[in-house]
This record gives sequence, structure tokens and C-alpha cells, in this order.
Amino acid sequence: ELGVERRFVPESCPRAVRPGDFVRYHYLGAFPDGTRFDSSYDRGSTFNVFVGKGQLIAGMDQALVGMCVNERRFVKIPPKLAYGSEGVPGVIPPNAVLHFDVLLIDLWNSEDEVQVQTYFKPEKCPRTVQVSDFVRYHYNGTFLDGTLFDSSHNRMRTYDTYVGIGWLIPGMDQGLLGMCVGEKRIITIPPFLAYGEDGDGKEIPGQASLVFDVVLLDLHNPKDGIAIENQLVPESCERRSQAGDFLRYHYNGTLLDGTLFDSSYSRNRTYDTYVGKGYVIAGMDEGLLGVCTGEKRRIIIPPHLGYGEEGRGKIPGSAVLVFDIHVVDFHNPSDSVGITVHYKPSNCTVLSKKGDYLKYHYNASLLDGTLLDSTHSLGKTYNIVLGSGQVVLGMDMGLQDMCVGERRTVVIPPHLGYGEDGVEGEVPGSAVLVFDIELLELVSGLPEGYMFVWNGEVSPNLFEEIDQNHDGEVLLEEFSEYIQTQVDTGKGKLAPGFDFEKIVKNMFTNQDRDGNGKVTAEEFKLKDQEAKEEHDEL
Repeated sequence: ELGVERRFVPESCPRAVRPGDFVRYHYLGAFPDGTRFDSSYDRGSTFNVFVGKGQLIAGMDQALVGMCVNERRFVKIPPKLAYGSEGVPGVIPPNAVLHFDVLLIDLWNSEDEVQVQTYFKPEKCPRTVQVSDFVRYHYNGTFLDGTLFDSSHNRMRTYDTYVGIGWLIPGMDQGLLGMCVGEKRIITIPPFLAYGEDGDGKEIPGQASLVFDVVLLDLHNPKDGIAIENQLVPESCERRSQAGDFLRYHYNGTLLDGTLFDSSYSRNRTYDTYVGKGYVIAGMDEGLLGVCTGEKRRIIIPPHLGYGEEGRGKIPGSAVLVFDIHVVDFHNPSDSVGITVHYKPSNCTVLSKKGDYLKYHYNASLLDGTLLDSTHSLGKTYNIVLGSGQVVLGMDMGLQDMCVGERRTVVIPPHLGYGEDGVEGEVPGSAVLVFDIELLELVSGLPEGYMFVWNGEVSPNLFEEIDQNHDGEVLLEEFSEYIQTQVDTGKGKLAPGFDFEKIVKNMFTNQDRDGNGKVTAEEFKLKDQEAKEEHDEL
């Protein structure tokens, strides 16, 4: 009788051989005395055959039924179930009992379909693979017995392909449909949906079932546009970005599976760029339009609007990009200073103008609210001569036409502030500045071009009054002492906000025509006696 000894049975046996199945197995054939008469191992290929269809000796047809892949059986077949009284001339003698040591490698049926087993699926699955989608995935490819024949992990590069248009074997085309990014599944493919009778001519033999352990990393369609997910939109949004604006924003850049490839936060510096003008990838150019300062949004960019098939740096080819952005500020090069008056006293007749000496308090911040500086924390006012270049141009403009007690907010674009370079350690480059200002004191300045004016009539003997020792020459010490006396007695007024010694020296130098350190009567002239000159005169 037929003898079957199960020498090894795997723990997992999802399927056993039934009549009509196709099997691939290795075997050693020997006579009872141990003499070997045949071996598939010696030929370097499995024995491939249908079971229960008369393609095998009757004993082997029966012995294979019920076997699992990777199971090993020792089979004793009597002559009546083998080659009988005739044997096989030159190989099997008549009435020979045959011993077979069998190892089952593969098993399938012509009615099989692709089998899909999902063993991990993300909680969120906004989109699944459809026909004509382009996917990037990693895989380990094994035979049914677990032998590895290929792995994208070993090449450290994803497999990138279209699905459902014939770029893949039919079974993989089917097995990838419906997957989510991040999903892991095992796809088992019978040979007639894989490489068939001939195999691939390399690693995969003919009639081999294939098992692919797949993780989907990326998914898009060539027809995709960008996708925008609003995460935080400020309640107040007075202005939205338009093409031609200059933006400063932070971002985290990841692949669709969450792999981080870049971050402005790690550099502790915003990314600064024009939008809608081709300075950034097309998808980002589009995704940054219509944002508010302070807004957070997610921009998902397909590769044809990103870095394409070639990729860049840490970004692989054909990768979908996900940018989580936070808009810090934006402006347009055509912007001027923005002024919002919050409080103006009822008695507001004296307005600030160029040359006036101003004392004011301020809080300075960025457009996102980050505080930069505050005079309140210093406990003293900020004092300037308006229009003299002591502050940035935008502040000179923003302080015009204020009255004492007025409070206003002044928004200064970078080209009227600290420009592209900013102030190291204090003000970022290309930053919009916001100043909340309260004017506390105003000292009216002198007419433009004057550093000193008389409050009354000018003495007709002015030079003689200044020349105290009457030697016909005025030295700087005499000149300075005389001007100080006029200011102290209220007869004259210096331009407010400037250093006394510097003003007097400037006035003296203007009168010292020949530069010898002395002013003579011939050199000495009043402002209205001068031809029009570019420097300040007495």
C-alpha cells in the first residue's frame, strides 16, 4: 500500500493540495536500498505538474493531495501505483518499490484570483488607488515558500509606475487598486496573472506564484491639481496675498507618507519669496495665493507641479509634496506706509512736520504680532528730529501730521524699513514692521535749511557784537559763546533735537569761507544775504 510520512508540516497552512491543483515541488527518488534514481535538485528546477489529472504515477497523484507549501513528505509507492511489472527500461526495474522525499514549493489552481490581505490601514484614507493613477511603493517579492527574489528596499528606491494601464503584471495591476497611502498589504498572484509558463528569464521560474509585501508611499494622478486644506484662518483678514506680493512664511515639507525632507523651522528663518512670478515651484506659487497673515494651511502638490520625475535633493522623483505653511507676513513692492489713527485729541491744531522735535512712545512688532522692541519697557521716550534721517524712512512718513496725545498704528513695508537685510539679531530681513505710537511732546522746528533763527530784529552791527575783542576776526569760541547767549536770553532759537556744539560748529564752518579757522567781516553774511546754497547758514 501507499505509505506517506509527514516529516515536516509548517505551522501555517492556509491551503492544501487538491485534485486539479498545479504544484511545483522538489524531490529525491530512491529505491529501498537507498540507490538514487532521480532528483529534481540535480536538474536545478522544480517538477511542475497538475495533480489528479493522470500526469503523475498514481501513487504520487495520491501522495501529494493534502500537502501544504513547505511541507516535506516521505512517500513509499508500491509497484502497482508506480511503474508496475514493466518499469522504465534503464531506470526503474520491474516491480520496483519507489521512495520519494518530497518538498512542496508552490501551489495554485487555474480558477485562482489575486488574493489581497491588508495587515495595516491608516485611520485616515482620503484617497485610494484607481486606474491610471501613478504610485510609488516599496515591496518585498517572494515565492510561495518564502524565498525572496526581489526587494525595492534593498535598492533603497521605490518602484514607481502607473496602475491599470499595462505597465505591471496583471495581478499587481489588480492588487494595488483600492490601496491608501501608508497601507500595507500582501498580494498573492497566480502565475497566469504574473510571468506565466516562462517566468521572467531571470529570477522567477515558470509557473511560479508570487507574493508581494507592499507598502504604498505615494499616489497621484496626472490630472491632479494642488489641494489646499485650511488649518487656521485668522478671524480678521484685511488682505489676502496676490500675484506679485512678497511673502515670508515658515513651512515643514514632507512626502505623502510623512517623511520630512525640509523645514524652515530647523533653520530658524522664514522662507522669503515673491509669489505668482515663478520664483518657487508651480504648485507653491499657486498654493500661496489668497493667504492671510497668520494663516496656516496645508498645500499638497503633485509631482508635475513640484519637482517632476527627477526630484531634487532629498525629494525622490515623481513624489507628491506636502507643505504645512504658516504665513508670517507679506507685502507688495508698491506698498506705502499704512496709518491707522486710534485716538486724536479734540484740540489738534499743531501738527508734526519736518524739522520738528518729537518725543513719543512705541511698541514695535512684526506683522504676526512678535514683539521686537518697546520704549515702555525702557521707561523713556524715543526722541527724534522729524525728517532728519534719524529713523527709517517709513517712520519719518508715519510720524507726519500728528498732534500731541494722538495714538496711531504705522505699518511699514520693508523697502521703507530695514530692507532685505533687516537688523541682525533684531529685525528679520524683508520684514513688515508695525509700530503702535503715542506722541507725547512736539517742539516746533525751524524753517527748512535753518539751524538758527532770530526771535526779534537782527542787530545791524551783528559782526561787531560777536567780535568781542574787536580784532576784526571771530574765532569759534567767540561765535559759540555769542550764540549761547542769544539762546539763553530768548533772542534766538536753535534747531531742536540736535547737539549744540555740532550745530554751532556747522554754522561757523559755513561762515569760514577760506577755512582758516577765523571769520572776517567780509566773509560774514546772513542767510538772506546769501546766494542760494545747499548748506545751512546763520
